[in-house]
Amino acid sequence: MAESHPPREVEVKLPLSSARKGRVLLRAAGFRVSKRRVFEANTLFDTGRRMLRRSGSLLRVRWAGKRGTLTYKGPAAPGKYKDREELEVDTSDPSRLAEMLTRLEFRPAFRYEKYRTEYRRSNEAGVATLDETPVGVFLELEGAPGWINRNARRLGFRESDYITASYYSLYVEHCRKRGVPATDMTFT
Repeated sequence: MAESHPPREVEVKLPLSSARKGRVLLRAAGFRVSKRRVFEANTLFDTGRRMLRRSGSLLRVRWAGKRGTLTYKGPAAPGKYKDREELEVDTSDPSRLAEMLTRLEFRPAFRYEKYRTEYRRSNEAGVATLDETPVGVFLELEGAPGWINRNARRLGFRESDYITASYYSLYVEHCRKRGVPATDMTFT
């Protein structure tokens, strides 16, 4: 029997001054919209003792339009990319799934919102997403390291621009710089 390898997420975030700038860069580099802009509401669940966060893992329920997804992400490997195990399953009822997690003694630990548009280049396996968040606009490049590097250069970025922090970490740093408490990263 062949050895099975868990699915990996390999990505970087790149900061943008605006969503418009991101759309212009992506079009000029040959990317086309593969999934239209959609509002995402994400809730991270954890134990009462924050065991997942302390281990670098997460359990997330995402509402994106009419689609729901349950995601487990393992701890990230050190390096210039965010590289970690990622397991996902679609759900037709994310609210019921969140209720089930609560009954299993997982608690909502952090909520964050964003608008996401997905882009692809013809005949390439990687994906670029344009994320509009309450703390800024980011371009995520997800794929093989070589694909990320080629497309980051094509879009005018350097490796020194790579961000591997989570949206939670970016939000906490944003709040710290402004001297405001970190609660949930929402538009309201």
